[in-house]
Amino acid sequence: MNIPSHTELAKIMRLMRSIVFPSYYPNRDFSDQILRGLLYSQLSTVMCKSCEGSNQECVGSTADAFVKSLPEIQRLLLTDVEAALHNDPAVADAAEVILCYPFVTAMLYYRTAHRLLELGVPLLPRMLSEMAHSETGIDIHPAATIGEYFCIDHGTGVVVGATSIIGNHVMLYQGVTLGARNFTYDEAGRPLDLPRHPILEDHVTVYSNTSILGRVTIGHDTIVGGNVWLTHDVPPHSRIQQQKAVQSPYFTDGEGI
Repeated sequence: MNIPSHTELAKIMRLMRSIVFPSYYPNRDFSDQILRGLLYSQLSTVMCKSCEGSNQECVGSTADAFVKSLPEIQRLLLTDVEAALHNDPAVADAAEVILCYPFVTAMLYYRTAHRLLELGVPLLPRMLSEMAHSETGIDIHPAATIGEYFCIDHGTGVVVGATSIIGNHVMLYQGVTLGARNFTYDEAGRPLDLPRHPILEDHVTVYSNTSILGRVTIGHDTIVGGNVWLTHDVPPHSRIQQQKAVQSPYFTDGEGI
């Protein structure tokens, strides 16, 4: 039985890194056809299963569509690098961001995986996101929607759920969770894949170890302080800080500390 190969996916991501950042990760063996061939091989392991038989035309057209997306993936990732340069006074230049910052690796995997998911590819996007999670400690579901000029400082422990929507010029710090507060179940008791994660509008900053849970909207130009537990909408231009600790005998329905 054919199954996707982590080794081959790692080769694809090394080529992707060379495509997006050719000055920093030169690769003399790179060509669009090499990338397409590697991608075609891995797509065949999952798309043929989903089609219940060989569908070489479908696999080929998906590989071609992804290759055509490379300039846009590169453009988006370069905006992420620019966001780090703009938001972090400790960074000296773009080389330091590209070569040293774990969020760049996480976003390279995310933007690759997200595009594959948009093209209807099963399984591979989740495998890529977990490869990035293992390497960086940053867990971004490939189904999340993330705009331009996105930055995560430090990065460790950040979680972005599948139905999260993040606008442009958003900044997250380590330990931030954009998660679900609770779930809706069908008649058989299985959780339904409904919108359940936050929406962060443009120019939002969320500081370390804050959890924003549920389908809530954080209005544009808002700053959310560290160690905040947030389960309600916030209007634009807000400033949210941690409240004093309170005693509660129990927690229900996803409410918490």
